[in-house]
Amino acid sequence: MKSYTITVNGTVYDVTVEENGAVSAPAAAPRRAAAAPAPAAKSAAAPAAGAGSVKIEAGAAGKVFKIEASVGTSVKKGDTILILEIMKMETPVVATEDGTVASINVSVGDMVEAGALLATLN
Repeated sequence: MKSYTITVNGTVYDVTVEENGAVSAPAAAPRRAAAAPAPAAKSAAAPAAGAGSVKIEAGAAGKVFKIEASVGTSVKKGDTILILEIMKMETPVVATEDGTVASINVSVGDMVEAGALLATLN
């Protein structure tokens, strides 16, 4: 079992996930293929990693569904920066404080892991 703490719109959830050790060979192949885009998303994020002092990170693994803000946009705490599709649900990623968007480190369609840097604010 693995335990995770997930924050969604400021609400903290403690989640325990049980791993199933029995995986057949056909089921394992699609999982490897689905995981392949994640390193590309990380490498795309690396150049802009230091653009802002406030980091906006993914609370869970998912796919970038829509980008709501652009670089230079002024945002207030709680404003939506982008939307992730997590387990077929659209989940907004919000500004953690007032500021200006300094960088958007992902693109629509990118797969991201939990903790991945999505954007920065100044």
